[in-house]
Amino acid sequence: MLRTTLAAASKQIGKRSLGSAMAVRQKHTVPDLDYDYNELEPVISAKIMQLHHDKHHATYVAGLNAAEEKLHEAQAANDIQAQVALQPLLKFHGGGHVNHTIFWKNLIGEKNGGGQLHSCALSKAIEGQFGELSKLSSLMNAKAAGIQGSGWSWLTFNPEKGMLDVITTANQDMAASVGHVPLLGIDAWEHAYYLDYNNVKADYFKNIWRVINWKDVAQRYDDAVAQYNKV
Repeated sequence: MLRTTLAAASKQIGKRSLGSAMAVRQKHTVPDLDYDYNELEPVISAKIMQLHHDKHHATYVAGLNAAEEKLHEAQAANDIQAQVALQPLLKFHGGGHVNHTIFWKNLIGEKNGGGQLHSCALSKAIEGQFGELSKLSSLMNAKAAGIQGSGWSWLTFNPEKGMLDVITTANQDMAASVGHVPLLGIDAWEHAYYLDYNNVKADYFKNIWRVINWKDVAQRYDDAVAQYNKV
């Protein structure tokens, strides 16, 4: 399966946004899912997964590729105004691509271990900071419910504090845009839940914890801590 990592995507977007000339320019693509569309049922239906992955994520990828093509043209023409004007599009579509790439990896069906956090460095960190997993989920759900409009609720590693943190980002802003390392993201956009939950998004926030891929989240935490300890 194609695996687009946060580091690679962020590095590629950042380089292009800053004006790096590339002899051979590769277009971004939507990463394949590691599971079937119905993997997350009944929490998230196959229909919404297919629409979310194949349509919504694809829209962000197409928008990012189009914006980067225009940026390339503006750089070639040394058009500074055009380059600056393109930054919001790069931020929005680039963030949408990166955030959803993390989101798909953060999820797995209950029959394959979804929702199960076993003893590990991450579980101990959660217990140390939040007391227990249920308190963390309640905090993240409250943060998600408080988002005005669209956005994301994140469990992150905060390099400034050297510890876990819970934040929200608006629209498709990345956790990395405020210096945090994203570990777990909950998509609070309506397209992530409306077909299944209508306007009762609180039920979506409650149920999504049943399909969290804690192995993926724990590995991201281990990687973030290892990087932090190198500094």
